Amino acid sequence: MSIRSLLPGRIGFGTAPLGNMFRAIPDDEAAATVRAAWDQGIRYFDTAPLYGAGLAEIRLGDVLAGKPRDEFVLSTKVGRIVLDEVEDPASRELGEKGALFEHGRPNRMVNDYSADATLRSVEDSLRRLRTDRLDIVWVHDIAQDFYGDAWAGVFESARTGAFRALTRLKGEGVIKAWGLGVNKVEPLEMTLDLDEPRPDAFLLAGRYTLLDHERALQRLLPAAAEQGVDIVVGGPYSSGILAGGSHFEYAEAPDAVVRKVARIKALAQENGIGIKSAALQFVLAHPAVAAVIPGATRPSRIAEDLAAPAQEVPAAFWAALREQGIISADAPVPAL
Repeated sequence: MSIRSLLPGRIGFGTAPLGNMFRAIPDDEAAATVRAAWDQGIRYFDTAPLYGAGLAEIRLGDVLAGKPRDEFVLSTKVGRIVLDEVEDPASRELGEKGALFEHGRPNRMVNDYSADATLRSVEDSLRRLRTDRLDIVWVHDIAQDFYGDAWAGVFESARTGAFRALTRLKGEGVIKAWGLGVNKVEPLEMTLDLDEPRPDAFLLAGRYTLLDHERALQRLLPAAAEQGVDIVVGGPYSSGILAGGSHFEYAEAPDAVVRKVARIKALAQENGIGIKSAALQFVLAHPAVAAVIPGATRPSRIAEDLAAPAQEVPAAFWAALREQGIISADAPVPAL
């Protein structure tokens, strides 16, 4: 099924920052940000056990528990079990992501993509989120950035475990859709080549942005569109560097990326637009993209994200990005 009929709009809310990604966020600030998203009309929320070892799910659930369940769409992820025993969050092995959630809860996390672990993960998430059901479930991070050369084996474990368990849950009406949530295109391409199981959608983070889109553009997005597998884009600001931050790929941005962003900002200023408008409109212009889910940790950021797609962006801006080689000549841009 297409998840477009399920999603309430093209802008959702990504909660990775609420798991204390990069910094420790006070509970009241996190709650205020979720409330701001709700009050300004956002009705799709995405989260995951990984985000602060359940912290983002707990914070999101605390706010949404007071809202009518039929009025919002909720997605979370499977592949990691959060245990009661504790560990040093800064010492966790998160592949290329290092100590991404070192400010999160100290609960130990175990990677497990088996069918049994998938069912347990869903139950645990329901409890943390204080809800009776999930709408979409993503199989999380079965890719090179977390598992290196072993990623294909992890993918196979998920294919025979999580994929089949989620297919069964969908068939039973427990969830409405499922797919993969990753930061690399290769697992998604591999999934599209399978005869079964068939996902409904993909959550692709960081691979279709102003700064990095060539690989996804050439094969993944056309193949997904042909098979009717919708794409939700996460990380549209490339870990924050496109929204005034200093991170790219979850680490301090290298000089080459900083220079490229400076060129984009200069062109945006010349054309009288915000860089967030450029970033979100670029993502949403591709016909395979059903929605985008920027993250935020401050209430003020929500209004910026919601206003960005509506700002008029001159055709000259997109032409300049193409001329300077910042975006691919094949990348769709908004029609004026």
